[in-house]
Amino acid sequence: SRFETCWPALMKDSHGVIIIFNPELPSHLKEIEMWYSCFVQQQPLLDSQCLLVAHHKPGSAGDAENLSLAYPLNKLKLIHSNLEEDPEDVRMEFMKYFRSIVTLINESREREEMSIIS
Repeated sequence: SRFETCWPALMKDSHGVIIIFNPELPSHLKEIEMWYSCFVQQQPLLDSQCLLVAHHKPGSAGDAENLSLAYPLNKLKLIHSNLEEDPEDVRMEFMKYFRSIVTLINESREREEMSIIS
């Protein structure tokens, strides 16, 4: 991709990765494996720092229940977004994810401070 040279700058000091994809495009299902590998595994970030969002376009038949991702993507938190039907649901999931990231950052900061003190 043309933007690969920018990736190191994007990744620097990142605490979380949100991957949004169209579950109806087979090419996207292959690409999210690459994004996960580059942005999560190689950093390395914890799986809990990654959120997958399967975005269903308005009017798409999108069968949310039938989306089964292969390992290692099936270990990640996956939410389905359909902004026509349940925008509030998606907002709640995002808030939960952001809270978990903030908690992780605070815990690692506390560990650093303790190691400096001791």
